[in-house]
Formats: sequence, C-alpha cells, structure tokens
Amino acid sequence: MITLRNLSLRRGSKLVLDQASLTLQPGEKVGLVGRNGAGKSSLFALLAGRLHADAGDLQMPPRWQLAEVAQEMPETAEGATDFVLQGDLPLQRAQASLAQAEAGGDGHAIAQAHVALEEAGAFDARARAQALLLGLGFRSEQLDAPVNSFSGGWRMRLQLARALMCPADLLLLDEPTNHLDLDALVWLEAWLARFEGTLLVISHDREFLDAICKVIVHLDEARLVRYTGNYSAFEEMRAERLEQAQAAYTRQQEKIAHLQRFIDRFKAKATKARQAQSRVKALARMEKLAPVLTASDFGFEFREPQSLPNPMLVLDGLACGYGDQVIVRKVQRSVLAGQRIGILGANGQGKSTLVKTIARELPALAGRITEGKGLATGYFAQQELDVLRPDEGPLQHLVRLAREQGPAAREQELRDFLGGFRFGGEMVNQAVGSLSGGEKARLVLAMLVWQRPNLLLLDEPTNHLDLDTRQALSIALNEFEGSVMLVSHDRALLREVCDEFWLVSHGGVQPFDGDLDDYQRWLLEVARAVAKGQPTPLPPSALPAEAAPPAVAAATEAKAKKAATTAAASPSAARGARDDREAEKRARARRAEATRPLRIEIQRIDERLVRLGAERTEVQALLAATGTRPEDYAELGRRLAHVEAEVQQLEERWLQAHDELEALQGAA
Repeated sequence: MITLRNLSLRRGSKLVLDQASLTLQPGEKVGLVGRNGAGKSSLFALLAGRLHADAGDLQMPPRWQLAEVAQEMPETAEGATDFVLQGDLPLQRAQASLAQAEAGGDGHAIAQAHVALEEAGAFDARARAQALLLGLGFRSEQLDAPVNSFSGGWRMRLQLARALMCPADLLLLDEPTNHLDLDALVWLEAWLARFEGTLLVISHDREFLDAICKVIVHLDEARLVRYTGNYSAFEEMRAERLEQAQAAYTRQQEKIAHLQRFIDRFKAKATKARQAQSRVKALARMEKLAPVLTASDFGFEFREPQSLPNPMLVLDGLACGYGDQVIVRKVQRSVLAGQRIGILGANGQGKSTLVKTIARELPALAGRITEGKGLATGYFAQQELDVLRPDEGPLQHLVRLAREQGPAAREQELRDFLGGFRFGGEMVNQAVGSLSGGEKARLVLAMLVWQRPNLLLLDEPTNHLDLDTRQALSIALNEFEGSVMLVSHDRALLREVCDEFWLVSHGGVQPFDGDLDDYQRWLLEVARAVAKGQPTPLPPSALPAEAAPPAVAAATEAKAKKAATTAAASPSAARGARDDREAEKRARARRAEATRPLRIEIQRIDERLVRLGAERTEVQALLAATGTRPEDYAELGRRLAHVEAEVQQLEERWLQAHDELEALQGAA
C-alpha cells in the first residue's frame, strides 16, 4: 500500500504539493491527471526516490520492485532484445550472482544462483522480451538491430519495452502513448489489463484512461483528490463536486451579507447592541469558504476560409517516399470540400510520408497532385521544430508569418492574437527552444489559425496537449468549414472529428470501410493470424448487395417492380428510361462526389444492421435454449428489445437516407 500523509513538496519556488494525502491499494490501476505543469512528473520522481518531501510522510513497502520508463535517449550499439532484457532487474541480479559464484568456484552459490535464474524466468526471458518488442510494433528483422540505429520515437518504445520487462510491484508510466500508433496502443492496453502489480499512469488520452484505470487521482491546486472509476466517471463526479462547492459558497455569501446588514443596521442601537455583537462573533467564527476557482478553459476557433475549392486536391498515381525509396505508391484518391479524413495504419507504413508529400514538404516521387484553385494548406508537423525556430519567440514567428504569407497586421494585433493562445506578457519573446512541448504545440496551432487555411493536414497534433487543450482542438475542428486530414493515435479525437478513414498499409492507400471499433477488431484479428502463422485477414470492405437487411431488400425489390411495370406499360417510356440511364451514367462522376456522405452513412447502417441481425439470432437462440437459467431471461429479453428498437430506427433512417440520396441525385 502507498500512503501519503500531509505531504508537501516544492520545486524551486513552486509549491507542487501542499499537505496532500492519498492512499493507493496494491494492484490498483490509477490514472494521474491534471493540467500541464501541475506537478504530475514531480510526484512520480517522489515515488521513485529521486525527490524528497519537504514535509509530511510517504510510506511504501520497502521490498517493492519499481519500474518506470527512462526519459533519456539511449545511445548504445547493443542489440534491441539485449537492451530490453536489462530491464528485468531480478534476472540481471541472478545472472550477476551466477557469474560471481562461478568466478569464485563456490558450488553452493552456483546452485543458489541457478535457482534464482529459474525463479526469474531466465529460460524464456529472451522470448518474452521479443514478444514485447513485436507487440510495440518492431519487425522481426529489427529484434537484434543496434539501439542507436533507431529513430528517437522508436528508442522511446525500447525504453517502454524495457520498463514492461521488469516484474514490477509498482509500474510508473509517464505519457506511454505519445510515441505509439493505434496498433501498438491496442496491444499495450491488453498488456496492462493483465498486469498484476500497482500501476500509476500519466496520460492525456481519454480512451486509454477509460480502458485501463479504475481510479483517477486529480492533482489540482497542489492537492490530490481520489476518484473511484475511470476518467469519464471522474469528469462527472468532479463536475458535481464543483457545482456543490459553488452552491455552498453562494449560500454562505448570502448568509454573510444577511449578518452584515443586521450588524450595520443595529450596532448603534442600545436595544439591539447585544444581538449585533453576537452576530459579529458568529461572523468571525464562520469558516470562510473559498470561491470555486478553476483554471480558465482554453478555447479557439479556425477562421472562416476565404474559399472552398471542390475538389480540394486530387492524387493521381502518387508515389511518396524519401530519395529513391518509395514507401507509398499508386495513390488514387481525392479530397473534397468539407471532408474529415482520418488516416490509419501502423508506424512505418507511410502515414506521415503521405501527409508531408501533400503538404509539399517532400517531393512526389511519381504521379501528381492537382490542387483546387484557391487551396490554402495548413500543416501541423509531428515534430514541432520542423516548422519552428528554437532561437526565436512566438511573436517573431507570427510577425514573419504575417509578413510572408499574410494577412498583414500591426504588432499589437499579433500580441493580442497570441494572448488568446496563452502567450501573454514577456512570454511572446521567450525562445521557442525553452518552451514545453504543450506550449510549442499551441504555438503551431496559433500559426495555423492565422494562415486561414481551407485544408488542414494534422500529423499527431495532440502529442503534447493536455486533455483540456485536446477538447478545445476537437471543438475547433468540428466547427471548421474546410477539409481535415488527420493522423493521430488519440481515438477520442478521431471519433469526434473524422467521418471516414483511409488505411495506409503494404505500400498503398485504400478507404477503410468501418469505424475505429472495426479497425481495432481487425488489428486483433491480424495479430492472432500472425501468431498462428495464418494469412493476414483483409480489412473490412463494403457489403455485397445480397447482405442487405430484410426491410432494405423489400424496399429495393418494390422499387424494381415499379420500374419494370412502367417499362412494360409504355415502350416509349422504356426507351426514355434507357436514355435517362445513359445521361445519368455520364453525370455519375459529378454526382458521386456530392452524394458521398449519404452513401457512406447508408453503408455504415448496412454494416450495423448485419451485426444487429447476428446479435438478434444469438439472443433468440439463448432464449430458446433449454440450459438458460430463469434469472437470465429478463436480461435477454431487455437485450432483444434494445436490438429490435435499434434495428427499427436504423431501417427507418436507411429508407430516409435513400430518399435524400435520390432527391440529391435528381437535383444534380
């Protein structure tokens, strides 16, 4: 058990913890949340023994094995697997004991060392280390590659694997998802769900916290407040607490005002002097409640684009890569006005390369990119320093941007604009190289907003943003009138912003016909197939026509019969219908782009109805089974009712969407 009692901690002049108390039980999975700069990493350093409390008491079992992700970038020619193996401290101690015993020729010590090696799992340790590496996205041929041959992001994955390798009683993870793609993130969630020790994690990924944590500890105003439940439950409970605290403060202010009015009115009257004096004492004894002061919420919005070309751009046989190395080839896609496209795929498949090529940061190796007239692109680079100058301040960046790209503005206007992104006072002249990751990300967002783009290319924009800023970004993107292409491992942002997905894999780009849940299921299917040596399953694709649900099939059949009857009654009408079909065929390319959102919605309804049909069959089978317990019938009945209600709602929407589609096609 970990116990903090009245603990205070200072970092320089800043009070990080003030009389904070907290208890964590063994085996709990805890999310530590709070604004950037609140002191979350300082609390980790305190638990790890790198910092010491200024006052109060910290108690932790002395024999607990602690593991955390080292933040320094490893520089070694050692192989990746060997590097990860060094994270297993009990194994390392057993191997050191064996070497020492063999050097001294001590047979008894050698026997004890072999027992320790067996207890540490030495015989399958290498396989376990390589399983961690494969789960985090490393390829088989990289398992023994030198550590210093990997880029910075992959070296941080090695540090994460090394921490996970340790059989820890307490595991501290500080932003473990920052360098992971969705594939590795799904694997990490499954691994942490099986972890039996105590987990304390700092993360700004809402869905990750919801999936892993059963306890949330909020660090705010130098105090620690424990909430039972995941992050969504924490948000609800905290909002309720703030509302109650504000109501209590308001009631007390009303009572204070009432007492003060009585005192002011009657303190000079002899007949009321005693009563007035008693109220003065009551007012002095009253414990004053503080007003509810929370850090101001951050918010911004993208300016209305000056034009919305349609299509925004067309990719015709595009090949992307570096030098002579082609990573993505034969891309045949278009981006329309108002589209919100999420780009999925494992690290190394070419997501960032595709975005950089579209942003003209990399030259196209083949094919061409045709831009719509008036296209204005805003690019958020995964590495902020790709677009920032570390020796210049935020104001210098914006002055240069206004001068080179416009719109022109006076310095005071630029200062006021930066103030809206929390760059106030002398901070506008602070060197970017000394800013935090979150502050650099906010500066890049400010520069994007100033450019007034109609196409946003966002490559991992949330890596250093806290939850409040991520929410502000989500709101701003949903209100943005232009088009968005988004690469992100933040599933909440992808769900809230994107209407469709592209999958970058095996050197190509194709539409992914499904949502993020479908993508995660497909990833798990791929992992199982790879583990069993089976062929990799294809990603979800559009359903064949015969898979349509009964109500949809009936509506389609009725329309077909009506068309056939009309054609039989009048040969000239049939000829006219053929002419109409030929005309429609010539106009189909134009109508296809205009009707795409409705067609995507209809396709998703089809897929959902098929899944609901399977669920309905399953529930009906359970209801009819002889082995079903009587107490389960009520729950199965409710489940069946929910399925039937959703099926009816979706079928009605399917028909309505088809009517809207036909009306739009007719208007076109």
